[in-house]
Amino acid sequence: MSDCGCEIEITNKEQKGVLISLLSINAFMFVFELSLGWYAQSTGLIADSIDMFADAIIYGIGLYAIGKSIQHKAKAALLSGWFQAALGTVILIDVLRRVLIGSEPVSVLMMGVGVMALIANIYCLRLIEKHKDGEVHMRASWIFSKNDVIANIGVILGGLFVWLMDSRWPDLVIGSLIALVIFNGARHIIIDARDALNERE
Repeated sequence: MSDCGCEIEITNKEQKGVLISLLSINAFMFVFELSLGWYAQSTGLIADSIDMFADAIIYGIGLYAIGKSIQHKAKAALLSGWFQAALGTVILIDVLRRVLIGSEPVSVLMMGVGVMALIANIYCLRLIEKHKDGEVHMRASWIFSKNDVIANIGVILGGLFVWLMDSRWPDLVIGSLIALVIFNGARHIIIDARDALNERE
């Protein structure tokens, strides 16, 4: 019975269920946060929504990798890392644009949406926690989910400081910090994926 492949099939089914849930939550939160972030003129919320979009794409890549070889999974994780880094660059461009043209972020919306996104991402983190030490594509998913929680807390704090200081700069700082968190996560994933690929050679 131990050679029937049943355990692998169960693991793949679990991974698929988790990734589908993560993809659905992040896709919904991307649309929700982007819409309100644009209305609120908040770089922090827009940055967080772009991070959600990146995660949804990456969970889709993870779904593709299920059932594939370790090499395929490592390449999927590597692609995820580079994609994450590219979207971090997009966020920094938006921050620069708002520095130049100005913005008036709505602090109450920043905090309210940030709290909702934090609740969603804590739930995502609990879903993926079981797989955080698993295969490389699932480890990548864990890093993305963990970074989302950090970004959400940043948005909430950014909204609070926008309100206390009556200034747009805390929002711009938070947007920049979220981009740096994304870059750091991308770096860890790329290194992990490359190590996994080198082990197969």
